[in-house]
Amino acid sequence: METLTKTTKKQLTMHPTRIFKKPEDLEKAWKAYKEDLKDKAKVWVKIQYVGKDGDKKQDSPKLPLTYEGFKRFCWDENIGTVQHYFENTEKMYDDFCEVCTRIRNEIREDQITGGILSFYNASITQRLNNLVEKSEVKIEDVDVNFED
Repeated sequence: METLTKTTKKQLTMHPTRIFKKPEDLEKAWKAYKEDLKDKAKVWVKIQYVGKDGDKKQDSPKLPLTYEGFKRFCWDENIGTVQHYFENTEKMYDDFCEVCTRIRNEIREDQITGGILSFYNASITQRLNNLVEKSEVKIEDVDVNFED
């Protein structure tokens, strides 16, 4: 039988109605969300006519990974509300911090890479990930004398 640490036992008794009992369960839901995106991409079919004869080709775009999409997926699939795990409400989800960080990093990497490769709108992915280029412009007062 799996042994639980004192911290894990405390967390389970503090919040016995957890949706996910262990981090691996949250990770399984994340993988299910990514598979669901592949199915949802079929709704956004692109039709292209290629070659000299204009052969019709259809393909589905890769949909971006988003935290909002993952929350929606869990809600739609009756898994439940997952933001408490990411926000670590009242420090009751410390054992989930590693998997939540991994999921956040995967989302960010997907969005940045997709923006760089022009699969996603680069401007939107920059704003979502705080990658806005900033430059400082200084204008100094200059006395101009127009006496003639």
